[in-house]
Amino acid sequence: MSATLESPVLTVRELIADGRVHVLDGAMGTLLYSHGVFVNVCYDELSITRPDLVATVHHEYVQAGAEILETNTFGANPVKLSSWGLEGRTEELNRETVRLARKAAAGRALVAGAVGPLGIRISPWGPTSVAEAEELFGRQIAGLCEAGVDAFVLETFSDPAELAAAFRAVRSLSDMPVIAQMTVGEDGRTSYGTDVEHLAAELDELGADVIGLNCSVGPAAMLDALEKMARVTRKPLSAQPNAGLPRTVRDRKIYLASPDYMAAYARRLIDAGARFVGGCCGTTPDHVRRIHDVVATLQPRAAPARRAPSPAVEDFPLPAVPLAERSELGAGLAAGEFLTSVELNPPHGWDAGELVAAARRLRAAGVDAVHVLDRAPGGSLMASVPAGIILSREAELQPVVHYACRDRNMPRMLSDLLGAAAAGIRNLLVLSGDPPTQGPYPDQTVLFDIDSIGLINVLNGLNHGLDPGSARIGEPTRFVIGMMTNPEALDLEREIERFGYKVEAGADFALTQPVFEIRALERFLELTAHWRVPLLVAVWPLGSLRSAEFFANEVPGAVVPEAIVERMRWAEERGADAVRAEGIAIAREVAAQVRSLAERGVIRGVHVAAPAGDIDAALAVLAE
Repeated sequence: MSATLESPVLTVRELIADGRVHVLDGAMGTLLYSHGVFVNVCYDELSITRPDLVATVHHEYVQAGAEILETNTFGANPVKLSSWGLEGRTEELNRETVRLARKAAAGRALVAGAVGPLGIRISPWGPTSVAEAEELFGRQIAGLCEAGVDAFVLETFSDPAELAAAFRAVRSLSDMPVIAQMTVGEDGRTSYGTDVEHLAAELDELGADVIGLNCSVGPAAMLDALEKMARVTRKPLSAQPNAGLPRTVRDRKIYLASPDYMAAYARRLIDAGARFVGGCCGTTPDHVRRIHDVVATLQPRAAPARRAPSPAVEDFPLPAVPLAERSELGAGLAAGEFLTSVELNPPHGWDAGELVAAARRLRAAGVDAVHVLDRAPGGSLMASVPAGIILSREAELQPVVHYACRDRNMPRMLSDLLGAAAAGIRNLLVLSGDPPTQGPYPDQTVLFDIDSIGLINVLNGLNHGLDPGSARIGEPTRFVIGMMTNPEALDLEREIERFGYKVEAGADFALTQPVFEIRALERFLELTAHWRVPLLVAVWPLGSLRSAEFFANEVPGAVVPEAIVERMRWAEERGADAVRAEGIAIAREVAAQVRSLAERGVIRGVHVAAPAGDIDAALAVLAE
């Protein structure tokens, strides 16, 4: 049976080796919230600002029978703390939190340093390198080590690569035991699509002392997942499920699984092979007390887990379909042709008749590609993917569908894009999407699960027949993958860096933001020439003086020479027809300069915006 409260406390390594079942604690945030701490404060800082409250939670778990307490440091890494202006105190917060937990344990429980995800995507799903992630984790772990934790709990990770970075950061500073826990959905897969068999194999190979699952799902779904893990590893297993799935009750999220229900499933989890059991979101000392009661009556499963014949070995990528065979655009890019394209907005409402008519007209005029923009949600605009599907069927062309990462999580994007592939979409232009700029908190109401670099990596994987979890999807998709770039970016060094990341991720071509000044484009070509990525240069026929002034003064990175603004101002004085004609003339001049630069072999086309759906202006710009 498990050690009782009166038993002498062993080391975590001894608990791992003794072959018995042991009790972890439960939720910290749930208890802090129940004590009146709302979500508009940094919970990790409470160990310093309200130490008595945090100590009370720890003490209640010790009284309930927890043998290992997790520190209140789940989000105490430099990235998450930066949201509160506390990144400079990372080491201090972690160090003092360990000391607080140690004091609350009073020698009756061990203390494990809790480490959660950084809250950002790391390579290949985001711009943060693995080395940078290890350095960020290292700061948190250094603070935990300074105060002398008994073990580390790496928990609630969705990306095995990020957990591996955290593990390496631990091992660079400490040889204390590591409990490594991933989080999965109801289907037993991570948000990246990795199944639990793969997870078990990866965590086993990583060298974690205990491997398991926590958070996201209730005990029933976790039991199913843990049974699968037990079949492929000999490592001790851990399980910390939520108290069921949350239910919304009068605008509050309530976890309804009772202590008795959690205890019943603790028994089943132990029967499935769990050696360390506790709780996550929604669990309380009452839940842990009932789990402890069950543990006190049980021994672990007699038969050791056996390794199954390697179902968790990663599927190998399949060869991608050659670029020239993926779409007409791909064929043109592969052949080195000079291409022309025009962008269109998706329709307002559900009737796509005008969109189809415009696309047919452009096609008849000899335009090589039609782009469908992906506008920010709102305004009853059709999404770009269904608009693209309609064009491919009714306008008999293969559009370039713009797809932004903003306000979409990875599972949703994966579902969208697999559906797009099935419906015949072949050309995608990936954008991160612009964050809102309302007030001092620009990321307050926007979702960025991964950015464009990460999504290009996902699409490149799909083109090799693998999902983000390295599981086979069947035949590879045939996406021609485009990326956005800005030759006139204010921070050009960072723009070049991201350009390189996107190329490495698998982008097939690049489309620039609208160019008004050719010298900046020439400089950009020099800095990016070694990547040899086909570049489509966007030009914008200005429709008014107001539009010229807007680009010159309010669009970050756009460079509109004062001479162009003056030309538009002069034309404005002569009336609407004159200013429209002048805007077209300026765009034609830029397009002609772009054509002359195409001799360098990288520029492969001109892309024309159609402000307010002005197809005539776009065609006038492209006219020879």
